[in-house]
Amino acid sequence: MLVIIDKYIPFLRGILEPYCEVKYLEPDEITADSVSDADALLVRSRTRCDAALLEGSKVRFIATATIGYDHIDTAYCESHGIFWTNCPGCNAQGVCDYVEEAIRTTPAASVKKSPVMGIVGVGHVGSLVAEMAERRGCRVLLNDPPKGIGVPLEQIAREADIITFHTPLTKDGAYPTYHLCDEHFLSLCKKNAVIINAARGGVIDEEAALLPENRGKIFVIDTWEGEPDINKRLLDAAEIATCHIAGYTLQGKVNATNMCLSALCKHFSLPELQVPAETLPTPRHAGQYWLLEVDHKLRQNPEYFEYLRETYPLR
Repeated sequence: MLVIIDKYIPFLRGILEPYCEVKYLEPDEITADSVSDADALLVRSRTRCDAALLEGSKVRFIATATIGYDHIDTAYCESHGIFWTNCPGCNAQGVCDYVEEAIRTTPAASVKKSPVMGIVGVGHVGSLVAEMAERRGCRVLLNDPPKGIGVPLEQIAREADIITFHTPLTKDGAYPTYHLCDEHFLSLCKKNAVIINAARGGVIDEEAALLPENRGKIFVIDTWEGEPDINKRLLDAAEIATCHIAGYTLQGKVNATNMCLSALCKHFSLPELQVPAETLPTPRHAGQYWLLEVDHKLRQNPEYFEYLRETYPLR
């Protein structure tokens, strides 16, 4: 059995080798040619798993070491007998910590007493963010129509001082989230609302965010449309801009790798395998101004978005 693995999924080397052939590739090396004889793929969001990659291949299993799975053509996989899985909740605490640090670091968010915080998407991450917001004395408004939770999106736009998005990226179905934060939504927001996107690029309509009437609004952007070629105008306009690292924590990475391993072992009837705890590094202490440090590095070298993301030290 051949397993192809994105080389940036950490802590995997040596674990699967006793049971199967393993190749570790750069994301741009995971192509139709390289996967043609593979039985399984372990990927991240940089690999688009669709007909262009998979047609005619032996692939029957895909695990993405990410919460999001909009890079997987799930309809194609399901119609071609390819099992796929993601890692829901793997980095939820890390994203919650990012949101809390963004609030601490943004004066408009940190100085107001008892702000109203709107949370759009109340899954693994959104639920933790709600607990954090209540602990900080915020009045919390929730919105998650697929779960039948919370208030209308328009109410969040009108009433919230801080709005944070924690949805998947979907373009169809009853509740699409593509450009959920669009020109109309932003027109309803308070003039100095703090708007955080640590969910998926495309949840915020970036061109709408740049309209002159939205200049007073304060954007914290971790996920971008068109990554790694990010919108330089939005980079300039954002209060805080980071390189898709909100969930990049040691524990989050371990969780994702273990979830991928567990699914692979179950699917192919291998012994249950997990990352040995004794092989793990010590997480980096983020420091008091860690978010501003990441912001500064991205502004200095936005063309190195991918490099900054891949070399970000796990906190």
